[in-house]
Amino acid sequence: MRSARPPRVLLVATFRTDELHRGHPLRPFLAELDRVRGVQRLDLDRLDRDGTAEMLTHLLGVEPEPHTVDTVFERAQGNPFFIEQFAASGDECGDIPDNLRDLLLSRVDQLPEPAQRVLRVAAVGGTKFGHELLTRVAGMAVAELESALRTVVAAQLIVVDASGGYEFRHALVREAVHDDLLPGEHARLHARYAEIIEAEPRLLPMGRAPVEIAHHWHAAHDNPKALVAARKAAEDAGRRYAFGEQARLLDRVLELWEQVPDAEELLGTCHADLLEEAAIAAIDAGEIMRALTLTKAALHGLDAETEPVRAARLFVRRARLMQNAGKSNGSSESREAYRILQTTPRTGESVRLLADVAHALNGVDNDLASEIARQAVAEAKELGNVPAEITATITHGRVCSGRVPAEEALPSLLAAVETARTSDDLQNLAWGLVNISDTLFELGRYVESADAAWEGVPNADRVGVSRTHGVFLLANYAEALIALGRWDEADASLADAARLDPPGTLALPPLRLRTHLRLDRGHEGAEALLARTTSFLGKPYLKDEDRLSLLELRLMGAIAQDDHVLMASAVRVALAEPSMTRRPRYGWPTLAAAATAVDRLGDDELAAQVRALAERIPVRRTVDRAFASQVEATLGHDVKCWRQAVDEWRADGQRHPLAVALLGYAAAAAGAGDRAAAGAAIEEMAEIAGSLGAVPLLTEATTLAHRLGLRSAAAAIPLGTELLTAREREVLRLVAEGHSNSRIAEQLYISPKTASVHVSRIIAKLDVGNRVEAAAVAHRLGLLDR
Repeated sequence: MRSARPPRVLLVATFRTDELHRGHPLRPFLAELDRVRGVQRLDLDRLDRDGTAEMLTHLLGVEPEPHTVDTVFERAQGNPFFIEQFAASGDECGDIPDNLRDLLLSRVDQLPEPAQRVLRVAAVGGTKFGHELLTRVAGMAVAELESALRTVVAAQLIVVDASGGYEFRHALVREAVHDDLLPGEHARLHARYAEIIEAEPRLLPMGRAPVEIAHHWHAAHDNPKALVAARKAAEDAGRRYAFGEQARLLDRVLELWEQVPDAEELLGTCHADLLEEAAIAAIDAGEIMRALTLTKAALHGLDAETEPVRAARLFVRRARLMQNAGKSNGSSESREAYRILQTTPRTGESVRLLADVAHALNGVDNDLASEIARQAVAEAKELGNVPAEITATITHGRVCSGRVPAEEALPSLLAAVETARTSDDLQNLAWGLVNISDTLFELGRYVESADAAWEGVPNADRVGVSRTHGVFLLANYAEALIALGRWDEADASLADAARLDPPGTLALPPLRLRTHLRLDRGHEGAEALLARTTSFLGKPYLKDEDRLSLLELRLMGAIAQDDHVLMASAVRVALAEPSMTRRPRYGWPTLAAAATAVDRLGDDELAAQVRALAERIPVRRTVDRAFASQVEATLGHDVKCWRQAVDEWRADGQRHPLAVALLGYAAAAAGAGDRAAAGAAIEEMAEIAGSLGAVPLLTEATTLAHRLGLRSAAAAIPLGTELLTAREREVLRLVAEGHSNSRIAEQLYISPKTASVHVSRIIAKLDVGNRVEAAAVAHRLGLLDR
């Protein structure tokens, strides 16, 4: 290699570092290569979670659920081969595939017996373990243990970590070794770990002893000790706001309750208290369906006369859970809770429950919800209970959203949040910031909205409510960023929300925003995400804002696909939706999408219905006026209306709607013979859409500019290939090589129909007439050389 002089030769060699033991003959050769000029060494790290998700998407053909990604990432630890094996098994969250298990254990089987014994003991302790704890459990002579450990480390099965302890190089090796234990060996070793950690908690990192003790007693099948240990560990997890861990531990306590005769005596609590505690932990952890089951069990046989506060608490909790699951509006449960609370003495808890009832009835019976919210605020003030007053005030602001002017609701919300901040009430602070950021957005104060939401995100994380309050905050933050034109940051925030895997309808705020972004950017995965998002329309119950947003997305999807049948159906459903006039913030965008669809359809009857509905939706703010002008301009193709829409959107500050209005204005101006105004509008619109990556808008602008012969305007639009997605560029390369749609489908592992859709979009975006011209563009721009 030192003497090789042929021009333009690249030699690539790969090796696996975990296969190179110290005596491997490749080691000195690699060390020599590192000193050779012209040799570059690249160390490829394991995939992170996002990389794991991307690889699974390619392997499975669909975007996997967040919990699937989390499970595979945790088990495979970013190893591409392991990820591939799980994907191929068809059960990514199940047992290790047999062929992979055999491969993992084959290296273990080559070790001498003392080393294998130490490895089995270590596997029981977990992926990471300390030397002193291993010594205590193994019960071996120090010299024998160290010799065995040296053998295992040399075999690259265990590595020394930065803290001076040990870690399995691959978590799956530990899992395979642990699963291979004999039943008696399994129970004995787990019991030994539990006994030693109970005696010396210092052997584990701070805070880990309770949960590890509970785990080992449970694995040892010592039910009485496992019951007590799980309850202690659950209490410790709750103090640390680790609600997911607490919920899992309390589920184990409930499971063991039936198997331990004196469980109530051992724990010092009754079954009803335990059920309610588990339900609260499940709610805080975002496990809606589990919480619903536990709440139903707690209500079963409960006497509301003797325990009215508990009954009211459970009824309103069940109402909220039914709503979040999309099962029903929870009206009967909410009203029953309110009836019971009217008979109980006023305390801080009963006032907070009144606020919860008001929140549950919001959108179900708005008048009653407002009345109860005002009652809660008044009674909290009368009691002088500050935490209850904070909760009631924030709830009142939420309930009155859309009915009381936002300008009037904001001051009391700000005061309540400031009180929560100064009193270190982090949960109410997070919830209050959700409402404040939402109110600021409604007022068009997008920068302040983003700042308020961002302040709340770490507070939600600190008190363990990331999957609930935290998701709303991330969605509000992204929504404000979208309005400001900071789409990449918004997309990252929505990805963070998706990773939290919010349950039930709590997933909708970030999900619908992410779908909106993908449609507006012409993302190749938009259709699949749209189908997943709009499937929520099949739920028996949705909040008004969620239903309207989903109807808007359905319209956008039909327009993107140019499906006239679907457009007509989606328009009729949207126009018949009663909440269109109740919630103008969400009704106007839906009506604007309906107007665009009706314009494409050329249906005068539907156009009249859209105009009639536009007369009934309230116009309160600049954004409403902008939408109203846009709707009329879309249907009437009137230059003045489009000019007014442009002015209103410019005043409001939202970037993408401004670009849409500019494009509409350009088309109308061109139709009126004002080519200069059309060209200027296209140039401004192209600058905005280009910065956003709004490919569909840029495509329409390109078509319009070429049709009008506006060369200067066309020059302001990015080159055709910059409009293409990564997948479309792959398809274009294959088109240029002369492949048919069926051959392209085989090469890219997609269906021929999908390949045909990609080719059609490429032809439209490049403004060419056929595949041959598209191939010529590919050659001219050097795509085949990339």
